[in-house]
This record gives sequence, structure tokens and C-alpha cells, in this order.
Amino acid sequence: MRKTLLTALLVATVMPAMASAQTPELRRDRQDIREQQRDLRDAQRYGDRRDVRDAREDLRDARREHREDWRDYRAKNRSAYSRGNWRAPFAYQRFHEGVVLRPTYYSSRYYIDAGRYRLPAASGPNRWVRHYDDALLVNVRTGRVIRVINGFYW
Repeated sequence: MRKTLLTALLVATVMPAMASAQTPELRRDRQDIREQQRDLRDAQRYGDRRDVRDAREDLRDARREHREDWRDYRAKNRSAYSRGNWRAPFAYQRFHEGVVLRPTYYSSRYYIDAGRYRLPAASGPNRWVRHYDDALLVNVRTGRVIRVINGFYW
């Protein structure tokens, strides 16, 4: 019993540190995006058209860099995004943003851990849900799809 308790304590202590140490580049990219968003807001308030255009271009470049780094992370860690043995009691249907789902499509058994897959955090009543190879961000109160990532799982 003591050995099990010590092992659980060690795992609980080490796992968050390992998860945060895996993606410092992605964390820097997110900081760059926030900085570019601030620069864009400042340019819209106090700058001229050229300043706004340059700030938008910088923000677009920062987002592109973040996407590329995220794709590289996924490519290096393919096993985390493998399909696995996943079955659903309904047929595949390709969804898009704005569609309202039936509750069977977004029950708790289909929830995805956003931190594990480096997805943006879901806030409030929103949850990431797996639908075959796709990841859907769904408002669980209304069933409305907010965001879709097609082909998320390999």
C-alpha cells in the first residue's frame, strides 16, 4: 500500500512537469501571437493604414509559425494521435461549424483531453469531442459545433 501511494505521488508530481517541458516552442509561439494581437490593437487605435497592414501581416505570420510548429509536434508524436480502437454507435458524418448535434454525438464518453493533444482549452460549457477521426469543439448545453478539426487522428 505504501509503495503504491508513493508511486502515485511521484507520478502526480512528475507528469505535469513532463507535459509542460515538451512544447516550449509552442508556448513561445502563443506568446508571440498575443504580442502581435496587442500590436495590432495599438496600430488600429493610434497608427495609420500602413501600421495596421504591417501589424496584420505580423499576426498572420505568427499564427502560421504556430501552426507549423504544432504540425511538427504532431508528426514527431504520431503515436499520441493514432486512431486506436474507437467505435461509435452511429455512422460517420462530416460536420461543420454552426451545426447542432444530437446529445448522443457529444456525450461524456467522447470527450477529449485538450491538454493531452495540445488543443486550445475549452472554456465554459464547451468540450472537445471525438467524432471518428475528427475533433469537434461543442457547446454541450446547446449542442452547437463551434470548431472542427477534420482528420485530427491519423
